[in-house]
Amino acid sequence: MLDPVDSFTRSGLTFDVRDAGPADGEPVVLLHGFPQHAGSWDHVVPVLHEAGLRTLAPDQRGYSPGARPTGRRAYVVRELVDDVRALLDAAGLERAHVVGHDWGAMVAWALAAWHPDRVTSLTAVSVPHPAAFTTSFVTSSQGVKSAYMAFFQLPVVPEKLLTRGNGAFLADLLTRAGLPRPDAQETVTRLRPAGALTAALNWYRALPLGAKDAVGRVAVRTLHVWSDRDGFLGRAGTEATAPYVTGDYRLEVLPGITHWVPETAGARLGELVAEHVRG
Repeated sequence: MLDPVDSFTRSGLTFDVRDAGPADGEPVVLLHGFPQHAGSWDHVVPVLHEAGLRTLAPDQRGYSPGARPTGRRAYVVRELVDDVRALLDAAGLERAHVVGHDWGAMVAWALAAWHPDRVTSLTAVSVPHPAAFTTSFVTSSQGVKSAYMAFFQLPVVPEKLLTRGNGAFLADLLTRAGLPRPDAQETVTRLRPAGALTAALNWYRALPLGAKDAVGRVAVRTLHVWSDRDGFLGRAGTEATAPYVTGDYRLEVLPGITHWVPETAGARLGELVAEHVRG
């Protein structure tokens, strides 16, 4: 039996990983969103472990101190997807169940579309299929909800704004958006080291560079979880997602929950993932 993976290396970058649960359990890879880290899954993993599942939660590119390259080109989705493939290789896994929230869901959608042989099942939390998301910009209020993405394209200015008050401004923004205050404070602490916030923002800044890499239809079993109080992602993209999944597809709507599903509805999300994994 292979030893647990606490880190892996790709192209000279070292990524931190939380590998826990039954060593012989079916593997579930948990991909966090912006501006979070592997700890965002802390309320989810106990439920998965109780169900007999092994969890591997990496601090992704830009969030692991040893995997923080400079320049936005290093953060195109192809690179983010290949990081997850490297994690699977390091863990000796041909494939795994993949769960992603927010930006982690974007990576999970792309991984499932481009490398279905590595994905046993997909759970996309909050973010719809990328093509459905794009469509929702012109069919709904999604463009307004996503205006911050255009602001993040600016150099320097977002960093100056979000670090005001030694990060108090960002912590307040996250809290008002529904993230519990302790999680918001932990997020700010992790983004204080030099280059950390810029690396997180570079996920957005790299979007124009990877525009040609369309995420096609997904053939693996897919669960899409969306919460109806999400202030960043509206219903239109979620409702437009089903045609982009050719495998079994299920939508689960969580009423009264904000965008931060893993932190605020972790137990319920864990139950849904465990049920989905069991098929």
